[in-house]
Amino acid sequence: MSDLARPWTVPLLLAMAGAAGAQPLETAPVQYREVDITYAAEAVVEATRQSTVSAQVTGRVVEVRFDVGDVVAQGQVIARIDSSQARQVVAGSQAQVSQAQAAYENARAEFERTRDLARQKFVSQATLDRAEAALRVAKAQVESARAGAGEAETAKGFTTVVAPFGGVVAARHIEVGEMAVPGKPLFTGFDPRELRVIASIPQYKVADIRTSPRVSVELPSVGKRVAGSNLTVLPAADARTHSTRVRVDLPAGMKDVVPGVYARAHFTVGRARKLVMPEGAAVRRSEVTGAYVVGAGGKVSFRQIRLGEPAGDGLVEVLAGLMPGEKVAIAPVKASIALAQGTKSE
Repeated sequence: MSDLARPWTVPLLLAMAGAAGAQPLETAPVQYREVDITYAAEAVVEATRQSTVSAQVTGRVVEVRFDVGDVVAQGQVIARIDSSQARQVVAGSQAQVSQAQAAYENARAEFERTRDLARQKFVSQATLDRAEAALRVAKAQVESARAGAGEAETAKGFTTVVAPFGGVVAARHIEVGEMAVPGKPLFTGFDPRELRVIASIPQYKVADIRTSPRVSVELPSVGKRVAGSNLTVLPAADARTHSTRVRVDLPAGMKDVVPGVYARAHFTVGRARKLVMPEGAAVRRSEVTGAYVVGAGGKVSFRQIRLGEPAGDGLVEVLAGLMPGEKVAIAPVKASIALAQGTKSE
């Protein structure tokens, strides 16, 4: 337990009318404390690693192995494209290699014969030079044919589409039977283990954000608030909104959080003395925010309050409705039961 939490939890015994004995009700004082001043900015979750796999060859899609939401391992086959045309291209390129190789062997034999005749002075030096040039051309043609065969073999490999990294399929853009062409998207996936948020910050706040020692990220859709890390101010500004984008990494392996989820980034920009209470003691009923106040003699009452920004360490700023030194119940459900039983006994 931190040194902040120890003085805040105080057991209190309430005398309940009609009850057999006393029930403990934990309270915490409303008091002034030195807390963080935070600046909150709207943000959106995105994946650090996200990519769209596209086709690299032309052909009909013959197999699709995964759908949206499926987990894929790195290197796993996710789709296949008809390889008939690619196989024909490979066969043709291999035939060209054989043809070029035969031409090279013939040119080499011709060169060797011409060289022997030139030594015996039966042919001129020009004839020997032409034979040598023909040999070099034939050798270059062999190398070109082999390169073409390698390219055709590589293109044939592109008919089997594999996952570039392990992750989750976010979108499927193809169906079996459709025609794939180079550049056509096939799948979009992301790695759920590495997520971050992108927040837009007004330019006048960038200097404060850049030196922020701490940042936390609130995820309302899943009811979580986590510590962020690796704050990065992107070196560009939006001329239309006069804002700069800031990137904050989320903890690894977060569950129920996917790209596109709404978030709030809370940047620490200073310290101040504020009237605070435990955030868990606040009760929200429709548009009313309140807290159960425990007064002298253990009397429980519900009071409407107005809260400010979260102050960190589980605390929230109190703007109105409570005075320093008053005690609030940190278990609102128990406090409501105590209030109901007290009302019935009157």
